[in-house]
Amino acid sequence: MICVAELIPLKGVISMNKRVHISPGWIFHDEKGEQLNPRLFALLQGIKRTRKLTAAARSADMSYRHGWNLVEQAAAFFGGPVVRLEKGRGAELTALGDKLLWADERVAARLKPQMENLASELNVEIQKELTGQRAVLRLHASHGYAVALLPEFAKGFQLDLQYKPPSDALAALSRSSCDLAGIHVPAEIRLDELIEHYSKYLAAKQYRVIRFITRQQGLMLAPANPKGIDGVVDLGRTGIKLINRQKDSGTRALLDQFLRLEGIAPQDIDGYEQEEFTHTAVAAFVAAGMADVGFGVEAAARQFGLEFIPVTKEHYLMIGHHRTLASDACRGFLEQIRSSEFYGAVGALPGYSAEKCGEIEALSNYFS
Repeated sequence: MICVAELIPLKGVISMNKRVHISPGWIFHDEKGEQLNPRLFALLQGIKRTRKLTAAARSADMSYRHGWNLVEQAAAFFGGPVVRLEKGRGAELTALGDKLLWADERVAARLKPQMENLASELNVEIQKELTGQRAVLRLHASHGYAVALLPEFAKGFQLDLQYKPPSDALAALSRSSCDLAGIHVPAEIRLDELIEHYSKYLAAKQYRVIRFITRQQGLMLAPANPKGIDGVVDLGRTGIKLINRQKDSGTRALLDQFLRLEGIAPQDIDGYEQEEFTHTAVAAFVAAGMADVGFGVEAAARQFGLEFIPVTKEHYLMIGHHRTLASDACRGFLEQIRSSEFYGAVGALPGYSAEKCGEIEALSNYFS
């Protein structure tokens, strides 16, 4: 596995400004030292999506002949086919091809938050050299699809985005180690234990809430729902395997509350102790057939072609000191997340809403 970094011009900003993106890439070696072309994975993704080698090669920006050669090289490399080609029936991944693609998706899902944290740190330093010191907004927030949009909307200020669990983000805010902390709270039920936990970091009355987005949480299931899961109550059934989120995540706290409401003991759930650290990683785990169900956002389920059963909505909030809201960087941030362009980008995410995004509210609206 290697990490690939590239400098990409920021849209809508002068061409001198660049932003580092870091992404993972596989390198397979055999006993002879021969390597497998990493572009195979883009081709496999296209074949799974289109079931046609021609269309998959086009989407991977390669010729049909090159795509065919990659498939043949992979078969020779592994000693078995990764794609099954049948005249009149198109192309489909073999079990080996499916497993390779799953491994690529799972590793990317696992590493993406850490890579984006590092990229953000590098971008802050690079911008100092390219354009001089600009206003910097330090945002610590849990990883999410809408949060991941924010670097594209950092115009006129520098965004230092670090992915952290909500508790770590609030702890950093209380130490003045960040300017804004991202957390999420249930929109339709009250989770007293979670509110009490967050409140430990929010004793200062000078904090304010910036509304961000609302997102749909629910059950992610294999296509066609082969286990016939209808809701959270089914997680305690024999023969149902769960992939869970980590203990300090808001999503884990939300699921635990619904388990309590259904009277289901965690120890009675197969897979309850097995954890992933992002919604994307949970969805990849279910898509690979390694679990029957996961709890997370609708956008992750749709990304991997999974079934989705809505359970509840939650608000994603940004917490900051009232002085922060008056800073140049935060004013720029608010302008961007209130823009029609940002609303449109959020609206394109399944299960996400930008209603009230950028509105300032009192802390007591959520923590009283």
